[in-house]
Amino acid sequence: MTVSNHNKKQKYQPNVSTFLAVCGRNYAHILKWLPEQFSLNEPWQVEGEFGTLLVNIIENTKYTQLVEISRPIPNGHFFKCPKALVRIYHDAQLAEVLTSQQIYRLKPVYDYPNIHMHHSDEKFQVNAFLEDLLKIGARRVACQS
Repeated sequence: MTVSNHNKKQKYQPNVSTFLAVCGRNYAHILKWLPEQFSLNEPWQVEGEFGTLLVNIIENTKYTQLVEISRPIPNGHFFKCPKALVRIYHDAQLAEVLTSQQIYRLKPVYDYPNIHMHHSDEKFQVNAFLEDLLKIGARRVACQS
């Protein structure tokens, strides 16, 4: 008698190529409005066709930058505005979300189900969401003090 494996759920295997492709596209979007001259912790706005992003460079090193990106939502009294802490790797030309909303350290893979109800591919999902946020389409960059 043979045992069927149809009922066993396969463990999620991350697709590294797809993840790196999203991070590469995020880097390209960010480069469109990332200024060459800036001051740490002096936020500015990126205004686009579909809304505004608030951007703040928190850390700057030779090959990387740590940037906080958020999108204010008018009349958003019932939910938090999207916010992410993004590490920009200039040497690898990638931008990766490090933290998002209440997730302070994203794991590559989560068991599912889990107590926090994260998706198995939560890290990929958050980086894909950042890509959607960055598509707001920068028309002009306005510095804000």
